[in-house]
Amino acid sequence: MRKFRRLFVLIAILTFTANELIAQRYSITGILRNGATEELISGAEITLKDFAFFAVSNESGRFAIDSVFSNTYVLNIKMNGFQSYQAQVQVKDNLNMGVITLFPMGYEDATGAALQKTIRATNIAELFNKRPNFGSGNAIYGIPPEPKKLQGNFYLDTKWNKASILLYKNEELIEGYFVRYNINTNTFELRSENSEEATTVPGLRVRNIVWIDSEHGVPRYFINGMDFKDEGSPIAGFFEVLVDGKLPLVRRTIASIRESNYNQALMVGEPDDRVVKRYVYYYIEGKNVIEISKNKKKIFTIFGENQFELESFAESNNLNLKEASSLFSLFTQYNSKFEGFDPLLPKLIDNQP
Repeated sequence: MRKFRRLFVLIAILTFTANELIAQRYSITGILRNGATEELISGAEITLKDFAFFAVSNESGRFAIDSVFSNTYVLNIKMNGFQSYQAQVQVKDNLNMGVITLFPMGYEDATGAALQKTIRATNIAELFNKRPNFGSGNAIYGIPPEPKKLQGNFYLDTKWNKASILLYKNEELIEGYFVRYNINTNTFELRSENSEEATTVPGLRVRNIVWIDSEHGVPRYFINGMDFKDEGSPIAGFFEVLVDGKLPLVRRTIASIRESNYNQALMVGEPDDRVVKRYVYYYIEGKNVIEISKNKKKIFTIFGENQFELESFAESNNLNLKEASSLFSLFTQYNSKFEGFDPLLPKLIDNQP
């Protein structure tokens, strides 16, 4: 009997070993580029978490990690003097990461625009449309129902959106996760595509974030209010950058609770409390975030010596400055006058909060 047991164990071991030997293995390849100089980066170390093999980029900036089993991994790239890079990758076949742009530590856009070039210029179109593990159009749902006594939610967007996150610490760039943002707690929730579990990252750790809007399929850019001031004080929470440039236009989503007004005797009114969200629009001047006035004449004074030119532009284009789309057009027109202007959006995304 013991002989049979030993034989069975031996067969099992040999079978497992044989399966391991014949299991398909793949390669992960890519090219590293310096975002400040456009030069290729050699000598960078590329590793996979919990995987023994690694690679070093050559003089052409190319790297290759071979003999990788089909699985989900966290890929890390480190290079002295450059921001670190982290991405979740799914290996199902040979995976070409394309061109990955790294930026020197502390590198910012020389124009002084609201968005750091480190987050804005990381090949957003390529990241979400070309790389195999960043296919678009895969929103994840499954939001748990809210308590009956409080209708609504505190999420900036209830759907999960694929995102690229720039952290303050070591300017680390994180990619490959689905993200949503809780306005009330100022936290980001991250989850992988094939997981039901989510982890949270405090908003105070995040410098900038760009995600692909699951409804419109275009990138949306957010900056941390801690880097700016409102009447001399830092701001908790995030602003969406609508128009970048010399005088950026941004908006903030404010969430508040509207209490129940239910009259039990008359049986009228709202029986539950409700979360109400609204947009507030600002412009950025230096490091100051300033709310845009409701007064039409005061809005034009923002543009200084270009005031009358912008008034003429608004009149000839029938702009109603009470509408967000008109503010978007006005600030786009102003910022386009300066060299280096690069529109973030072809038109305003107005998802009602």
